[in-house]
Amino acid sequence: MTGGRTAGKAITPAQESGASDMGRVVGLFVSPGIGQSMKACAEVRALAGRGLDGDRYAAGQGSYSQAKRQVIRHVSIIEREAIEAANEELARRGLVPFEPNETRRNIVVEGADVYALLGREFSIGDVRLRGIEPTRPCHIPSAAANKTGFKEAYSNRGGVRAEILSDGIISVGDAISGDNISVLPT
Repeated sequence: MTGGRTAGKAITPAQESGASDMGRVVGLFVSPGIGQSMKACAEVRALAGRGLDGDRYAAGQGSYSQAKRQVIRHVSIIEREAIEAANEELARRGLVPFEPNETRRNIVVEGADVYALLGREFSIGDVRLRGIEPTRPCHIPSAAANKTGFKEAYSNRGGVRAEILSDGIISVGDAISGDNISVLPT
């Protein structure tokens, strides 16, 4: 699978030392409400225990904010490489690709295995986070973008949800770092 797991890939020197700079933020997006477009940001304030300032989930207004099964939905993170792989699949099927903002994910990263963040604390810039669970692609991005195929193309590459543990600013270009976290090969 492209853009997801690192099983069977070589271990980098950073992984051997236990600490790594595992990639960088290449896109930041927030949406103030259900169905509203995701707005690109150069930087955004992370609010511990809530989400990203200006985003629907920080305000308790997300599609799943009132779901019976409550899950921490402070922030969602997806790999640029996963977006590219899913879009290649869509193109092969004759469907229109999704732009990064149309994935409805908050943070797009490059050079990172976001699934390696699950169950771990990590940092983006000076903000501490914890990986909670994989996102399960649904119909909402297709409906919001008026395109088809998102749920299928992004299956097993839809990214992860994370809990924000400290206040701070996340900016495009910030490094993602943590102990014993995998990087994607270059």
